[in-house]
Order: sequence, then structure tokens, then C-alpha cells
Amino acid sequence: MTVPHAPLMADRDSEITATVLRERSKLGSFIRRRVSDPGDAEDLLQEVFHDFIRAYRLPEPIEQASAWLFRVARNRIVDRFRKKRARPPGGMRGDPDGIESEYRLDLALPGLDAGPEAAFVRSTILDALQQALDELPTDQRDAFVAHEIEGSSFKEIASRTGVAINTLLARKRYAVLHLRIRLRTVYEELNI
Repeated sequence: MTVPHAPLMADRDSEITATVLRERSKLGSFIRRRVSDPGDAEDLLQEVFHDFIRAYRLPEPIEQASAWLFRVARNRIVDRFRKKRARPPGGMRGDPDGIESEYRLDLALPGLDAGPEAAFVRSTILDALQQALDELPTDQRDAFVAHEIEGSSFKEIASRTGVAINTLLARKRYAVLHLRIRLRTVYEELNI
């Protein structure tokens, strides 16, 4: 007596093997660029493939295996970074009623020399910041960039643009409020 699902399982096993062989090198490189310890990187790669095998055998198979693998790897890298990260960023969970906090974003970024995992988190935060800045009205974005990124004083910006200082303060305040909301989601995803 033959088992009716045996050919289906053999097909799935062949598909799993083909996917692992096809994606192993690219996925391994992706993980090694973000995880400094080679042993940890290999463990993470094996965990991702283990998850893939389990998920692929579910009744609804994975349709885009490559995208699924990279998404799971990214999530595992972020989880690993979360476990290593001990303190919350300054300003993101600070006193919202303080005068300084009303006009400052206080973006907490990992250092440039803190390793590949920190570089990955830094890149994720900076990408989210750029997307959030792109969503702002031009006048708010310009006020924020001129003051926070370029380091111009409000007096200098007012002199250069002809816009009143109080108007610039309001524009920057609205920009900061928007950016805090948008970046809070990223910080929560990264759990930092």
C-alpha cells in the first residue's frame, strides 16, 4: 500500500533542497555582513533554514522563498541586537513636557564603530528618518534640516529666508512631532 502524500512530500523536499542550495551563499553573505561573530552568523543561518523547512511543509507553502528567507534573517538579526542592547535611547522616552524636548528630536544612533549589527540598526533608523522627512511639508522639512542637520540657528535661518523666528520654531516643532511618531515605530520594532 502506498501513501498518497508520498510524492507530494518528495516534491516539497526537492523544492526545499533546491532553495537551500540556491540561497545559501547569498543569505550567508547577508547575515555575515551584519553579524560580526562567524559562529553566530552560521548558527543564525542554520536557524533561518530550520524555520524555512518547518514553514515550507505547512499546508500553504511559501511562494517567494528568497524574500521569505531574507525577511526571517533580518528579523533574527534585529532580535539578536535587541538582546544585546541594554538602554533606551535618550529623548525618545524622555519628558515630553520639557521645553527642550518640544523642539529637539534627540535621535539615538549606534556608533559607527560598534560592529555590523549596530551598523544595520543605524542604517534602518536613518532610512526611516529619510522616509519620514520626505513625508513632511517642504517648509517643515526645510526648518528641521536647516536647524538640526545643518546646524543653523533660528536667527540665521530667519535672516536667510525672511521667515519669522516664531514661524520657524512652529514648523520645526511640527516636524519633530511627526518624526517622533514615525521613528517610535522603528525603535519599537528594534526594541531599543
